[in-house]
Amino acid sequence: MTQIRTRIASRIRDIGFPVRRLLPAFEARSVGPFVFLDHMGPAGFARTGTEGDVRPHPHIGLATVTYLFSGAFMHRDSLGTLQRIEPGAINWMTAGRGVVHSERIPADVRARGEAVEGIQMWVALPQAHEDDAPGFWHHPAGTLPTLTLPGVALRVLVGDAFGLTSPVRTYDRTLFVAAELEADATFTLPAGHPERAVYVVSGCATVGGERVEAGTLVVLEPGTDVPVRADTAARLMLVGGDPLDGPRYMWWNFVSSSRARIEQAKADWKADRFEPVPGESEWIPLPEK
Repeated sequence: MTQIRTRIASRIRDIGFPVRRLLPAFEARSVGPFVFLDHMGPAGFARTGTEGDVRPHPHIGLATVTYLFSGAFMHRDSLGTLQRIEPGAINWMTAGRGVVHSERIPADVRARGEAVEGIQMWVALPQAHEDDAPGFWHHPAGTLPTLTLPGVALRVLVGDAFGLTSPVRTYDRTLFVAAELEADATFTLPAGHPERAVYVVSGCATVGGERVEAGTLVVLEPGTDVPVRADTAARLMLVGGDPLDGPRYMWWNFVSSSRARIEQAKADWKADRFEPVPGESEWIPLPEK
């Protein structure tokens, strides 16, 4: 019997650089608390100019989670945060009732012609915390717990897995793990989290006895340990956790359990009622639809 509930193929989007979008999808709107998953790049950028920069834009009702494989971003937000993120670290920004941020390519990354590649995800905040005060936390790579198995390197980025717990503060039980495997290496993903998925970033893997190619997210059946084997050298992301505490609406960069709250956020951004990002003079206009 299969241990894979559904397969989701990535869809290419261009947000100033190429991304592979996995969530939300027709096959699954969310996995655990995650309602959005983009695989960014790899992409290189012009040595001068703003190619690849993401101008200031707003969020409500969610937390953004950024993890890079290569390159760097410079994060700025309306809280006054200025934080560079590099491979192996985690940026966690809670939008709550409203935050604005930008992500720009640092000058040294441009000068080296270095490719930028990584994962950005959104966590839908529990209904009781959707309007909490916004906040930002940076966790360097060295603070995140790791586990080494034969041919396998696991880093617990957010939540808990394999007997390890990340220092990143969450509202719900969460699974977010980076895995690097040598060819033919194996590990078992335990059954502990109610919802789980495996994203094959690169290479090819066999998950629950089924071959999964790069660029594919497989949502797993609950309640069983799932064997994972690398058919080639592979990079995987393990995601999931507790299910959402009710349906969520998504429009542009806004997530909420209330349609009215999203309409209010749209009006607030259009009327310039969000706090600005210090040092920024640009912004992304509200989409027409």
